[in-house]
Amino acid sequence: MGCDGGTIPKRHELVKGPKKVEKVDKNAELAAKWKYCALSQEKLRRPIVACDLGRLYNKDAVIEYLLDKSADRPNAEAVAHIRGIKDIKELNLTDNPEWEGERRNAKGDRYEDIHCGMFICPVVGLEMNGKHRFSYLHTCGCVFSDRALKEVKTEICHKCGDPFKDEDIIVVNGTKEEVEKLREKMEERRAKAKTKKSKKSKAAETVSTPSESKDDTQSPQVNVAESSSSSDSQSTSSDVPGPSGSSSSSKGAKSSTASASKRSIQDMKEKSEAFKSLFTSHSSAKRTKEQTSNWVTHTPYHF
Repeated sequence: MGCDGGTIPKRHELVKGPKKVEKVDKNAELAAKWKYCALSQEKLRRPIVACDLGRLYNKDAVIEYLLDKSADRPNAEAVAHIRGIKDIKELNLTDNPEWEGERRNAKGDRYEDIHCGMFICPVVGLEMNGKHRFSYLHTCGCVFSDRALKEVKTEICHKCGDPFKDEDIIVVNGTKEEVEKLREKMEERRAKAKTKKSKKSKAAETVSTPSESKDDTQSPQVNVAESSSSSDSQSTSSDVPGPSGSSSSSKGAKSSTASASKRSIQDMKEKSEAFKSLFTSHSSAKRTKEQTSNWVTHTPYHF
Protein backbone atom coordinates (compact mmCIF):
# COMPACT_ATOMS: atom_id res chain seq x y z
CA MET A 1 0.00 0.00 0.00
CA GLY A 2 1.52 3.24 -1.09
CA CYS A 3 0.72 6.93 -1.33
CA ASP A 4 0.24 9.00 -4.41
CA GLY A 5 3.11 8.68 -6.75
CA GLY A 6 4.01 5.20 -5.55
CA THR A 7 5.95 6.29 -2.44
CA ILE A 8 6.08 3.98 0.53
CA PRO A 9 6.24 5.67 4.00
CA LYS A 10 8.68 4.41 6.58
CA ARG A 11 8.02 3.63 10.21
CA HIS A 12 9.70 6.71 11.69
CA GLU A 13 7.52 8.87 9.46
CA LEU A 14 4.31 7.31 10.73
CA VAL A 15 5.15 6.63 14.37
CA LYS A 16 6.31 9.62 16.38
CA GLY A 17 8.70 8.80 19.18
CA PRO A 18 10.08 10.97 22.01
CA LYS A 19 11.65 14.26 21.03
CA LYS A 20 15.37 14.41 20.87
CA VAL A 21 17.12 16.65 23.38
CA GLU A 22 18.54 19.68 21.68
CA LYS A 23 22.26 19.93 22.17
CA VAL A 24 24.10 23.20 22.30
CA ASP A 25 26.86 23.60 19.79
CA LYS A 26 30.12 23.65 21.73
CA ASN A 27 31.82 25.96 19.29
CA ALA A 28 28.99 28.50 19.55
CA GLU A 29 29.01 28.25 23.35
CA LEU A 30 32.75 28.85 23.55
CA ALA A 31 32.52 31.78 21.14
CA ALA A 32 29.70 33.33 23.20
CA LYS A 33 31.81 33.17 26.39
CA TRP A 34 35.24 34.12 25.08
CA LYS A 35 34.46 36.51 22.21
CA TYR A 36 31.32 38.34 23.35
CA CYS A 37 30.42 40.51 26.34
CA ALA A 38 28.40 38.69 29.00
CA LEU A 39 26.11 41.70 29.47
CA SER A 40 25.58 43.39 26.10
CA GLN A 41 26.30 40.31 23.93
CA GLU A 42 28.49 42.47 21.71
CA LYS A 43 31.96 41.57 20.54
CA LEU A 44 34.66 42.10 23.11
CA ARG A 45 36.76 45.17 22.50
CA ARG A 46 39.28 46.99 24.59
CA PRO A 47 39.05 47.94 27.40
CA ILE A 48 37.91 44.52 28.63
CA VAL A 49 37.09 43.94 32.30
CA ALA A 50 36.33 40.89 34.42
CA CYS A 51 34.33 40.44 37.62
CA ASP A 52 35.12 38.38 40.71
CA LEU A 53 33.30 35.41 39.13
CA GLY A 54 35.55 35.40 36.05
CA ARG A 55 33.09 36.71 33.46
CA LEU A 56 34.24 38.98 30.63
CA TYR A 57 32.61 42.33 29.86
CA ASN A 58 33.11 45.45 27.81
CA LYS A 59 33.91 48.25 30.22
CA ASP A 60 31.48 50.63 28.48
CA ALA A 61 28.57 48.22 28.99
CA VAL A 62 29.29 47.82 32.71
CA ILE A 63 29.55 51.58 33.24
CA GLU A 64 26.22 52.10 31.47
CA TYR A 65 24.65 49.47 33.72
CA LEU A 66 26.02 51.11 36.88
CA LEU A 67 24.78 54.53 35.79
CA ASP A 68 21.25 53.31 35.08
CA LYS A 69 20.34 50.05 36.81
CA SER A 70 16.63 50.60 36.25
CA ALA A 71 16.90 50.05 32.48
CA ASP A 72 15.68 46.72 31.13
CA ARG A 73 18.58 44.56 29.95
CA PRO A 74 18.41 40.97 28.77
CA ASN A 75 21.35 39.68 30.85
CA ALA A 76 21.02 41.76 34.02
CA GLU A 77 21.45 38.65 36.22
CA ALA A 78 25.03 38.32 34.93
CA VAL A 79 26.00 41.61 36.62
CA ALA A 80 23.72 41.52 39.68
CA HIS A 81 26.74 40.99 41.97
CA ILE A 82 28.55 44.10 40.64
CA ARG A 83 27.86 47.01 43.00
CA GLY A 84 30.39 49.53 41.71
CA ILE A 85 33.44 50.13 39.57
CA LYS A 86 35.64 48.61 42.30
CA ASP A 87 34.04 45.18 41.79
CA ILE A 88 35.55 44.84 38.31
CA LYS A 89 39.16 44.64 37.14
CA GLU A 90 40.52 45.83 33.82
CA LEU A 91 42.46 43.01 32.17
CA ASN A 92 45.98 43.31 30.82
CA LEU A 93 45.69 41.08 27.75
CA THR A 94 48.29 40.00 25.18
CA ASP A 95 47.20 40.26 21.53
CA ASN A 96 47.38 37.25 19.24
CA PRO A 97 49.54 38.08 16.19
CA GLU A 98 47.56 35.58 14.06
CA TRP A 99 44.23 37.22 14.81
CA GLU A 100 43.15 39.28 11.82
CA GLY A 101 39.76 40.40 13.08
CA GLU A 102 37.94 42.59 10.60
CA ARG A 103 40.87 42.47 8.19
CA ARG A 104 40.25 38.85 7.27
CA ASN A 105 38.69 37.94 3.92
CA ALA A 106 34.94 37.37 4.35
CA LYS A 107 34.23 36.23 0.76
CA GLY A 108 34.27 32.57 1.71
CA ASP A 109 37.11 31.53 -0.54
CA ARG A 110 39.45 30.62 2.28
CA TYR A 111 39.45 28.51 5.42
CA GLU A 112 38.23 30.30 8.52
CA ASP A 113 39.56 29.05 11.83
CA ILE A 114 36.72 29.40 14.33
CA HIS A 115 38.93 28.51 17.30
CA CYS A 116 41.44 31.29 16.67
CA GLY A 117 41.48 33.54 19.74
CA MET A 118 42.00 37.27 19.96
CA PHE A 119 44.46 36.95 22.84
CA ILE A 120 47.17 34.52 23.92
CA CYS A 121 49.13 33.61 27.02
CA PRO A 122 52.30 35.74 27.16
CA VAL A 123 54.34 32.88 28.68
CA VAL A 124 53.30 29.71 26.85
CA GLY A 125 51.58 31.18 23.80
CA LEU A 126 48.30 29.27 24.10
CA GLU A 127 45.31 30.91 22.47
CA MET A 128 42.55 32.23 24.71
CA ASN A 129 39.68 30.49 22.89
CA GLY A 130 38.05 28.35 25.61
CA LYS A 131 39.89 25.11 24.92
CA HIS A 132 42.54 25.96 27.50
CA ARG A 133 41.93 27.12 31.02
CA PHE A 134 42.90 30.74 31.71
CA SER A 135 43.07 32.81 34.90
CA TYR A 136 43.72 36.45 35.75
CA LEU A 137 45.40 38.03 38.75
CA HIS A 138 43.14 40.20 40.89
CA THR A 139 46.06 42.44 41.88
CA CYS A 140 47.33 43.58 38.45
CA GLY A 141 44.80 42.15 35.94
CA CYS A 142 47.32 40.18 33.85
CA VAL A 143 45.91 37.05 32.17
CA PHE A 144 47.81 33.73 31.96
CA SER A 145 47.03 30.13 31.16
CA ASP A 146 46.98 27.60 33.98
CA ARG A 147 49.81 25.72 32.28
CA ALA A 148 52.07 28.77 32.63
CA LEU A 149 51.15 29.24 36.30
CA LYS A 150 51.82 25.58 37.09
CA GLU A 151 55.03 25.17 35.11
CA VAL A 152 56.60 28.44 36.24
CA LYS A 153 55.73 28.67 39.93
CA THR A 154 56.45 32.09 41.33
CA GLU A 155 54.91 34.75 43.55
CA ILE A 156 55.66 37.55 41.07
CA CYS A 157 53.65 38.28 37.94
CA HIS A 158 55.37 37.08 34.75
CA LYS A 159 54.32 40.16 32.81
CA CYS A 160 54.39 43.21 35.09
CA GLY A 161 56.38 41.93 38.09
CA ASP A 162 53.80 42.71 40.79
CA PRO A 163 53.60 40.26 43.72
CA PHE A 164 50.50 38.10 44.14
CA LYS A 165 49.14 35.24 46.23
CA ASP A 166 47.19 32.09 45.40
CA GLU A 167 44.03 33.80 46.61
CA ASP A 168 44.40 36.44 43.89
CA ILE A 169 44.12 33.90 41.05
CA ILE A 170 40.61 33.96 39.52
CA VAL A 171 39.53 31.50 36.83
CA VAL A 172 38.10 33.04 33.66
CA ASN A 173 34.80 31.49 32.45
CA GLY A 174 35.03 28.53 34.82
CA THR A 175 32.56 25.73 35.44
CA LYS A 176 29.58 25.95 37.79
CA GLU A 177 31.57 24.51 40.70
CA GLU A 178 34.42 26.95 40.14
CA VAL A 179 31.96 29.87 39.93
CA GLU A 180 30.43 28.83 43.28
CA LYS A 181 33.87 28.75 44.88
CA LEU A 182 34.68 32.16 43.44
CA ARG A 183 31.39 33.49 44.81
CA GLU A 184 32.31 32.27 48.30
CA LYS A 185 35.72 33.95 48.02
CA MET A 186 34.05 37.16 46.88
CA GLU A 187 31.71 37.17 49.88
CA GLU A 188 34.60 36.52 52.28
CA ARG A 189 36.62 39.33 50.74
CA ARG A 190 33.72 41.76 51.05
CA ALA A 191 33.09 40.72 54.67
CA LYS A 192 36.75 41.37 55.52
CA ALA A 193 36.58 44.79 53.86
CA LYS A 194 33.49 45.66 55.92
CA THR A 195 35.18 44.62 59.19
CA LYS A 196 38.24 46.71 58.32
CA LYS A 197 36.09 49.77 57.60
CA SER A 198 34.16 49.34 60.85
CA LYS A 199 37.40 49.01 62.84
CA LYS A 200 38.83 52.13 61.23
CA SER A 201 35.67 54.12 61.96
CA LYS A 202 35.63 52.95 65.59
CA ALA A 203 39.31 53.83 66.01
CA ALA A 204 38.70 57.30 64.59
CA GLU A 205 35.78 57.83 66.97
CA THR A 206 37.81 56.69 69.99
CA VAL A 207 40.68 58.99 69.01
CA SER A 208 38.40 61.99 68.57
CA THR A 209 36.26 61.58 71.72
CA PRO A 210 39.11 61.42 74.31
CA SER A 211 40.75 64.53 72.89
CA GLU A 212 37.49 66.45 73.14
CA SER A 213 36.88 65.27 76.73
CA LYS A 214 40.40 66.23 77.75
CA ASP A 215 39.96 69.72 76.34
CA ASP A 216 36.64 70.11 78.16
CA THR A 217 38.08 68.94 81.50
CA GLN A 218 41.28 70.96 81.32
CA SER A 219 39.76 74.31 80.37
CA PRO A 220 37.73 74.89 83.61
CA GLN A 221 40.67 73.80 85.75
CA VAL A 222 42.87 76.37 84.08
CA ASN A 223 40.28 79.06 84.58
CA VAL A 224 39.87 78.19 88.26
CA ALA A 225 43.61 78.17 88.74
CA GLU A 226 43.97 81.50 87.00
CA SER A 227 41.18 83.07 89.06
CA SER A 228 42.59 81.68 92.30
CA SER A 229 46.09 82.89 91.47
CA SER A 230 44.81 86.36 90.58
CA SER A 231 42.76 86.61 93.80
CA ASP A 232 45.72 85.40 95.86
CA SER A 233 48.01 87.92 94.24
CA GLN A 234 45.53 90.73 94.90
CA SER A 235 45.08 89.74 98.53
CA THR A 236 48.80 89.46 99.11
CA SER A 237 49.46 92.80 97.46
CA SER A 238 46.77 94.52 99.53
CA ASP A 239 47.28 92.83 102.92
CA VAL A 240 50.85 91.64 103.09
CA PRO A 241 53.68 94.16 102.47
CA GLY A 242 55.59 92.64 99.59
CA PRO A 243 57.75 93.96 96.78
CA SER A 244 55.10 96.49 95.75
CA GLY A 245 55.09 98.07 99.26
CA SER A 246 58.85 98.23 99.38
CA SER A 247 58.97 99.92 95.99
CA SER A 248 56.43 102.55 97.06
CA SER A 249 58.41 103.30 100.25
CA SER A 250 61.65 103.59 98.32
CA LYS A 251 59.97 106.02 95.90
CA GLY A 252 58.88 108.22 98.85
CA ALA A 253 62.39 108.25 100.26
CA LYS A 254 63.86 109.27 96.91
CA SER A 255 61.39 112.13 96.52
CA SER A 256 62.25 113.46 100.00
CA THR A 257 66.00 113.36 99.28
CA ALA A 258 65.44 115.08 95.93
CA SER A 259 63.48 117.90 97.59
CA ALA A 260 66.23 118.29 100.15
CA SER A 261 68.90 118.44 97.48
CA LYS A 262 66.96 121.10 95.56
CA ARG A 263 67.37 123.60 98.42
CA SER A 264 69.12 126.76 97.20
CA ILE A 265 72.75 127.30 98.11
CA GLN A 266 72.05 130.94 98.87
CA ASP A 267 69.82 129.84 101.79
CA MET A 268 72.58 127.86 103.43
CA LYS A 269 73.82 129.81 106.41
CA GLU A 270 76.90 127.69 106.91
CA LYS A 271 78.32 128.80 103.53
CA SER A 272 80.27 132.05 103.19
CA GLU A 273 79.42 134.94 100.87
CA ALA A 274 82.55 134.33 98.79
CA PHE A 275 81.41 130.75 98.12
CA LYS A 276 77.85 131.87 97.32
CA SER A 277 79.09 134.49 94.84
CA LEU A 278 80.57 131.71 92.64
CA PHE A 279 77.05 130.66 91.56
CA THR A 280 74.66 132.44 89.20
CA SER A 281 71.96 132.47 91.83
CA HIS A 282 73.92 135.17 93.77
CA SER A 283 72.62 138.75 93.65
CA SER A 284 75.86 140.02 92.11
CA ALA A 285 75.31 137.84 89.04
CA LYS A 286 71.87 139.26 88.35
CA ARG A 287 71.59 142.16 85.83
CA THR A 288 69.46 145.22 86.03
CA LYS A 289 67.09 146.42 83.33
CA GLU A 290 69.69 148.89 82.06
CA GLN A 291 72.24 146.15 81.64
CA THR A 292 69.93 143.90 79.63
CA SER A 293 70.09 144.34 75.86
CA ASN A 294 67.09 144.61 73.58
CA TRP A 295 68.71 142.63 70.78
CA VAL A 296 69.70 139.00 70.64
CA THR A 297 73.31 137.87 70.38
CA HIS A 298 75.06 134.60 70.65
CA THR A 299 76.16 135.48 74.20
CA PRO A 300 73.43 136.10 76.74
CA TYR A 301 75.77 138.17 78.97
CA HIS A 302 76.80 140.91 76.54
CA PHE A 303 77.59 144.23 78.18
